[in-house]
Amino acid sequence: MRVRVLGSAAGGGFPQWNCPCPNCSALRNGTLKARPRTQTQVIFSPGSKVWFLLCASPDLRQQVLGARELAPSVDTSSPPPIGGVFLPSADVDSVMGLLHLREFQSFFVFATRGVQCVLQQENRIFRVLERSNPPVKWQMLSSKGRLGCHLSEDSSEPADFICSTVPLGGCYPDYVSEETLRAVPPEDASIGFVMEQGEKRFFFAPSLPGSSGMWKSAAESADVTLIDGTFWSDEELMRTGRSRKTAREIGHLPLSGSGGLLEQFPEKAVGRKILIHINNTNPILDENSAEHRVVLDAGFEIAYDGMEFEL
Repeated sequence: MRVRVLGSAAGGGFPQWNCPCPNCSALRNGTLKARPRTQTQVIFSPGSKVWFLLCASPDLRQQVLGARELAPSVDTSSPPPIGGVFLPSADVDSVMGLLHLREFQSFFVFATRGVQCVLQQENRIFRVLERSNPPVKWQMLSSKGRLGCHLSEDSSEPADFICSTVPLGGCYPDYVSEETLRAVPPEDASIGFVMEQGEKRFFFAPSLPGSSGMWKSAAESADVTLIDGTFWSDEELMRTGRSRKTAREIGHLPLSGSGGLLEQFPEKAVGRKILIHINNTNPILDENSAEHRVVLDAGFEIAYDGMEFEL
C-alpha cells in the first residue's frame, strides 16, 4: 500500500486565516521555523491506480489538484482515480470535502450508520452527491467491524485490502439536532481505521475523543500509526484565548500532562508513530521549540503536507 498525507493540520489549517496566536503570527512574519499546513487529508492506494481518501477535508479541492496521483486519465476507459472516501466522524473537518466531489462522479462513501444518518437526513446539502449516474454509493460500517474491500465487481475474489474499524468514543458534532441524536447509536460518533493488506497495516485516528482504550491495541499492532496530535496541553486553547474549553472537552486527548498521549501510547508498539491533525496553536509546529524536541525524543514523527510512505 502507498500512503500519502495531503494535509496534516487541524480545522482551519496553519496558519488559520483569523488567528493572531504566536504560531500563526510568526509564520506569517517569516520568523517561525515551521511548515504551512492544510487541513488533515490522507490518501492510500492498495497497489493500483485507484486511491481512497481518509476524511474529506475542507481543503480537498486544493489538495487533489496538487496530487498527481489523483489526476483523471485521458483514457476514459480507465477507472476514476478516487474510488471511495472513509469518514471517521461527521465533524466538519472530516466531511466538508465531499461537496468538492459533487461533479457527477460515482464513488463509495464508507461511514457508520450514525454518520450516514447525520449527513443524509440532517443535512440536505449532501444530497448533491446523488446527481451522478450511478449515484454515490454509501457503504455502512460497524463501529467495531471488519470489511473486505474489492476493487473489482467480483466479490468472490480475495479482498484487495481489509478495513477494520476501532470505536473511539466521543460525541457527535454540535450541529447535530437533538432529534437526530436520539435516533443514532452513540458508538457510531467517532471511529478509527486499520487498513490492512497482507501482513502490513496502518492505523488512522486523527481524533481521540473518548475514554475508550481500544485504540491502543490497534496502535500496538500497526506498522504505521497516524494519530491525534491536535493539542500539546489540555488548556492550550484557553491559554491562547481561542476557547473556554479544554482539549478533552472538544474531543482530543492532549499530548502532554497526566494521561496524555505521550504517556498512554503503548510501549510495546514497534511501528512508526506519526502525529497528525495538529492545531495551529500547538507548539510542536515550531521546529525550534522544546515541545517539538520532546515528541521527537519520544519516538514520534510529526506529519507534514506531502509526507508519504509505502507498506
